[in-house]
Amino acid sequence: MTIRHTRRVFLSAATMLAAALATTACGSPQDTASGGGDAAPVKVGLVYSQSGPLASYGKQYIEGFKAGLDYATKGTGKVGDRKVELTEVDDAGDPAKAVSAAKDLIGKGTKIIAGSTSSGVALQVAPIAAQNKVLFISGPAATDGVTGANKYTFRSGRQSYQDVVTAKSFIGDAKGKKVVVFAQDGAFGDANEAAVKNVIGGAGATVSSVRAPASATEFTPFASQIKAAKPDLLFVAWAGTTAPAMWQTLDQQGVLASTTVVTGLDIQASWPTFGAAGSKISFLSHYFDGASDTEAAKAAKAKIPGGTIDLFHPDGFAAAQMVVRAVQEGGDDVDKMIKALEGWRFDSIKGQMSIRAEDHALLQPMYQAKLEGSGTTYTATAQKTLTGDETAPPVTQMKG
Repeated sequence: MTIRHTRRVFLSAATMLAAALATTACGSPQDTASGGGDAAPVKVGLVYSQSGPLASYGKQYIEGFKAGLDYATKGTGKVGDRKVELTEVDDAGDPAKAVSAAKDLIGKGTKIIAGSTSSGVALQVAPIAAQNKVLFISGPAATDGVTGANKYTFRSGRQSYQDVVTAKSFIGDAKGKKVVVFAQDGAFGDANEAAVKNVIGGAGATVSSVRAPASATEFTPFASQIKAAKPDLLFVAWAGTTAPAMWQTLDQQGVLASTTVVTGLDIQASWPTFGAAGSKISFLSHYFDGASDTEAAKAAKAKIPGGTIDLFHPDGFAAAQMVVRAVQEGGDDVDKMIKALEGWRFDSIKGQMSIRAEDHALLQPMYQAKLEGSGTTYTATAQKTLTGDETAPPVTQMKG
């Protein structure tokens, strides 16, 4: 694993603020002395994907976290008179590496762990937090299983249920509607089909599926099956390099013109994969640049490299706000940190966020979006913003 240890030293309030970042490879939280002042630093371990298949998500998460820390601490990098000391660890999306890193950080006195780009990682780190009685704030990992995992586990991003409820909003009352899920064979497709059956089927729709091998390159037969089903809503869950060919075929075969087609809007770099089909698709969105115009969004744009807020920047930003809140109210007492976060309402990039006390679900706005453009240049616009209450998942029984 790769560990990057970041430490910030700030001059006194009588001078102009200056931030210094020092990075060391394969270090530990003790490698860098805490510097001037008597107050012990706040140790925060960030375990996320710096490499591996979700590295681009991890990059956005950490950029958002650092912007959020600046915002929540008013540029000081401190909670009270205590410096926030970050230790960044690359889990490469591997749950075993993440668990090892979390245990190592906890053994060195870290009481707050955040990150988890991958759902598989989050589900393995959550029990470690409970066993060791430390605070864990999961990041972009969307699995519903993080919500209610245990009293020590929170999340700073959305969960799959909120995605699917947003998809449902495109057809209004689902009772009596026909919904088809088009997805790849395998666990990814299984999870999406199950979510749609649970959320939209549970609201009265009839849900069926058309499944294709992940290796498929010819999509005309699947497009024909979809058209024959005459759905009111087609929910597409597709990942990988065959996506451009898949969308092109659905468009050419008239599927996009025959029904409401909904899929998730991924990071901005992926938008060109939709090609000419992009403007004919209805997108559910966790976030895209310009979806909100909050004070936090303005602050994030000023700090995030490039000035563009992408899909997972809000998750990192909110995580930093949650860390600062926990320490402000709880100090080093993890039980007090938990109480400080439960029921907390706060304004973040997306708008008002609320941490539900019963199961630590993060209630938040979600978006209906449209995509316009061509070639490599596309622009997303919000068609509707759904409130945190409108997309709230059912309360989950806390497991521990």
